[in-house]
Amino acid sequence: MSRDDVAGPIGHGLGEFELIARFFERAGHALPSRVILGIGDDCALLQPTPCMQWAVSSDMLVSGRHFFADVDPCTLGHKALAVNLSDLAACGARPVGFTLALSLPDADAAWLQSFSQGLFALADAHDCPLVGGDTTRGPLTICITVFGEVPPHLALLRCGARAGDDIWVSGTLGDAALALQCLQGQQIRQSQQSLPDDSALLAANLPPAALLAARQRLESPIPRLALGQALRGIASAAADVSDGLLGDLGHILQRSAVGATLDAQTAMNLLATRAYMTGAEATFDIQNPTHAQALQLVLCGGDDYELVFTAPALHRAQVLQAAADCATPVTRVGRIEAAPGLRVLSPDGTPLQGAWAGFDHFR
Repeated sequence: MSRDDVAGPIGHGLGEFELIARFFERAGHALPSRVILGIGDDCALLQPTPCMQWAVSSDMLVSGRHFFADVDPCTLGHKALAVNLSDLAACGARPVGFTLALSLPDADAAWLQSFSQGLFALADAHDCPLVGGDTTRGPLTICITVFGEVPPHLALLRCGARAGDDIWVSGTLGDAALALQCLQGQQIRQSQQSLPDDSALLAANLPPAALLAARQRLESPIPRLALGQALRGIASAAADVSDGLLGDLGHILQRSAVGATLDAQTAMNLLATRAYMTGAEATFDIQNPTHAQALQLVLCGGDDYELVFTAPALHRAQVLQAAADCATPVTRVGRIEAAPGLRVLSPDGTPLQGAWAGFDHFR
């Protein structure tokens, strides 16, 4: 974070320079040797590892759009960095450092202390130091740019999927979207309005323990960095699941000029909270509202930050070994095909009809 803005208090008498020094400079904290110069100058200086390529990604989180205004700032700090590290994971890159641009309506010391604690806990866990950024007064907005490195020709991209490849997903899907439905439903009920339709049926009947687990998936995602690096040379294409499985797998299909089929039963079982749903363990039935809503959450829900990736069928044992080495579960959910389009199949092999689409900010 440079100090070239006009100094002055953002709020509570706390000036911009004091804010940076107090919550983000981390005096005495040792930086990795690859960081030649960090916070305090106009630019950070990073030393590239010989024969490595840079992987760079930016993500923005806006209050009221990406998170609730009253979210715990510690978990917000974690998520702000996690969503960027997830992009590095999808590329198979190792983190090097990150910058933070922070717009604040008010410089609340308690909020900043908690936010920076969550941010740095994840940064330290992945040896990814904060090396610069900016602060200003305005609506609460967090923008992080993360830098990583990957060996030449080994980066995982979206354009390598081929007909016959397996489609895999890490972890579980849909629980973050379910938690969002729950929290939105609570806000609607508190405003004494009725829920718009029965799409939030699962959320309305979710036990407290299940909601707690789902909310952790929403607010504290786990970037799959170790798995991404372990899949270099094994996976043919990859993306992180931020806007829903169909949307992000669709990016792979588009860039690779292929199509795919997904198994509905397997997909529905990726929803961890299905254990709390009556009849959810039975064979998939699109006429069962619980099954249909579970499938909708898995296929279209966002904020999972898992990896969807493809790999040749001959690499199944290698994929499973890489996952085991990283202690990260993976599930084979479908197959890449030459015919364009994305088809979701019922257990009897017939295509399901549904108005499914990944999340789009401007749709």
